[in-house]
Amino acid sequence: MGFEEEYQAFMNAHLQARKGERLRRLEEGHKHAEGLFLKQVWWPLFHHFRYLHPEYEVNDFKDGKRYLDFAYIRPAVRICLEIDGYGPHLKNISRWQFSDSLERQNQLVMDGWTVIRFSYDQVQENPRRCQQIVQQLIGRWLGDELDQTTLSFAEKEVLRMAIRKGESIFPIEVENYLMLSAKTVRRVLSQLVDKKLLIPATGTKRIRSYRLGDQVKHPI
Repeated sequence: MGFEEEYQAFMNAHLQARKGERLRRLEEGHKHAEGLFLKQVWWPLFHHFRYLHPEYEVNDFKDGKRYLDFAYIRPAVRICLEIDGYGPHLKNISRWQFSDSLERQNQLVMDGWTVIRFSYDQVQENPRRCQQIVQQLIGRWLGDELDQTTLSFAEKEVLRMAIRKGESIFPIEVENYLMLSAKTVRRVLSQLVDKKLLIPATGTKRIRSYRLGDQVKHPI
């Protein structure tokens, strides 16, 4: 399915799973800016919305509730993605509200969240730069893990590609991505299968696609 179909399915699933204040917040809080971020930044990178939660509820440091525009949650990974508009409500914000916003972000960081903020203008006018920031965040986290291993450069790059894609990868994609011959790519993929970092997704005698092995930590 394309973006519109996947987006509607994504939103419907979250709407059906919520009730009360959490439902009201999703219905009223998820607006054009958040939809634009998904369309222009998130979807072109990953082509899925798995592990992404819109208007995600967290406990407030003042014993109340706060809502994040998006939360991306996997084991050992919690990423808050905020899209900040620039309108009358922001220009008229009080000093107290400004300080409260900063304190809210600080509390999230202390609670183990990685916080990434984009302006509406960035998402609308320079989505590629926003994509790069998300990619750098994922690549940095994964790089710290992979750089402690004895994997070759090509093996690491194949794993990074699989993690960013979030679904099965095909040899032709790896060839185009790394600009390597089909023979070399088949050898690298076979080595990763031997190390149980990749496993066959489709095909038996001749593997047509691959997916990450369960032992690989993958935030995306």
